[in-house]
Amino acid sequence: MHTATGEEPEHLTQAARGQSQVDPLAALRAPGDPPWDVYLTGTVFLDIVFTGLESAPVRGTESWARGMGSSPGGVANMATALARLGLRTSLAAAFGDDHYGEYCWDALAQGEGIDLSASRTVPGWHSPVTVSMAYEGERTMVSHGHEPPPGEPAPHCPPPARAAVASLTPGARAPWLAQAARTGTRIFADVGWDETGAWDLAGLADLEHCEAFLPNAEEAMRYTGTDCPRAAARALTERVPVAVVTLGAQGAYAVDRRTGETAEVPAIAVEALDPTGAGDVFVAGFVTGSLAGWPLADRLAFAGLTAALSVQEFGGSLSAPGWSEIGAWWRRVQSLPGQEPRALRRYAFLDRLVPTELDRLWPLRRAVPTIGFRRSG
Repeated sequence: MHTATGEEPEHLTQAARGQSQVDPLAALRAPGDPPWDVYLTGTVFLDIVFTGLESAPVRGTESWARGMGSSPGGVANMATALARLGLRTSLAAAFGDDHYGEYCWDALAQGEGIDLSASRTVPGWHSPVTVSMAYEGERTMVSHGHEPPPGEPAPHCPPPARAAVASLTPGARAPWLAQAARTGTRIFADVGWDETGAWDLAGLADLEHCEAFLPNAEEAMRYTGTDCPRAAARALTERVPVAVVTLGAQGAYAVDRRTGETAEVPAIAVEALDPTGAGDVFVAGFVTGSLAGWPLADRLAFAGLTAALSVQEFGGSLSAPGWSEIGAWWRRVQSLPGQEPRALRRYAFLDRLVPTELDRLWPLRRAVPTIGFRRSG
């Protein structure tokens, strides 16, 4: 059982403060609104990230990492990204009753302000764990976990929310999505690699409940049988109102069937340290702009910016940017000589969103080196 202690762990205070400084939906809030902006469900992992490796580990040798961090992972990557952008986020997940589960619960509830009232602690269940080794801009992961407990919080009655984020499973339905859509919740979905090789778009039956679908270019082309990501996006709008296709280093392309809008935004050139969680951050940025009612191009640019900021940090939820990082980036690029005015205008909408008092050293380091530190003093 988890209860509030009234004392915030020292290593969580920066993240909690960062995610609550800007409310992108402030102008839209009204009495009678749903209590949550975004709802999601899934499996939470404990992520342990080793950084500063010179190369991939070699069989039969011992490698030393210059740094490490730990954080909740899995569905927690998306939940954290949403919360740090100021959205009221509710998560339904099962947590082990071991120290790992307790750490993840406290990091999400106290550190990020995520609502866990739909979550539960499962006696005797081992928390899933992923060890990630980051080097040369890539990562290698090793995971361990037991079968999810029976009745894991896959909600039959999802709480009222403006939006929900889901990862679609080929050939399977998630009944809670239909129920959420019927109550007016806007569904945003991505999809993983189809291990069966079928790539049958009809097998993504829950697309009928979705407002937006956000696959990467390879997934989009395979599902639509096209050889161009832009053609794939247009084809997907026959099944879903908004199709967003991420193009890797080329940025992203989106089509909104309802308004006739199309948008293409180039990627922001950054030094990528670790791509873990970048896709989750991209979706979180797009959901934020969609709920705030921004034009399609602004939503796409914001999603790309947040993803670019995340890959400059290590880890999944560790790297999700808040408004401090976004504001610091915006003021920093404006001050750099030789900036192309057109490129700056692409992000001018940030001026009205980022208060000047959010100045802070950037990028902000959030990694927690060791689980179990206690507050001193």
